[in-house]
Amino acid sequence: MLTDLESVFRSLKSELGLCPIYHRTEERVDGHLFITVLAYQFVQIIRKQLVEKGIHDRWQTLRDTLNGQQRITTSFKRADQLTLHVRKTTRAEPGQMKIYQALNLNSAPGGVKKMVV
Repeated sequence: MLTDLESVFRSLKSELGLCPIYHRTEERVDGHLFITVLAYQFVQIIRKQLVEKGIHDRWQTLRDTLNGQQRITTSFKRADQLTLHVRKTTRAEPGQMKIYQALNLNSAPGGVKKMVV
């Protein structure tokens, strides 16, 4: 359990930029600690839900699996010289779909956004 805890905190620190931060006030230290513990709690909730659905991967493995999906923006020049920007999530791969389904999440978060400028 300690190794797992250290692994998750290492991941959170690198992903969220939570370390090293040198705070000069107790209030900022408390805020930093609160965010770190809150993020860890979210990780544990997610992992518990996944275990209940038969997914026993390490946090790093889950992150690596989900990391392949991205939001992309494609821009097109229209005949009226305005630019159409279309923002969309790439299609989830089978491993990603398994995680999304286990968590009851949309595999294409954000939907399709169109903007003309």
